[in-house]
Amino acid sequence: MPQVFRIGAYSVYFWANEGKPLEAVHVHVSLGVPSEHATKIWITKAGKCLLFENSSRIPLNTLKNIMDIIEARHQTVIQKWRQFFGEIRFYC
Repeated sequence: MPQVFRIGAYSVYFWANEGKPLEAVHVHVSLGVPSEHATKIWITKAGKCLLFENSSRIPLNTLKNIMDIIEARHQTVIQKWRQFFGEIRFYC
């Protein structure tokens, strides 16, 4: 799992296998190390975050702060996605 960056104790990362065809750009977030019960956040073409599911049950105020940071760093996410997967598409 390629780690994109950390936000405090939270890991922001991709799964190495994001399906065929490749899913739209998104990140997983979990406390500590990557987990199969991670929170999934889509990144839009405009660089906004859309919460898909909060499987890791991150408290809502913490999740909002994490999403604000991801939005501020969306170019890094997109660049690392393209570098790792070789292509990119957006949910919206």
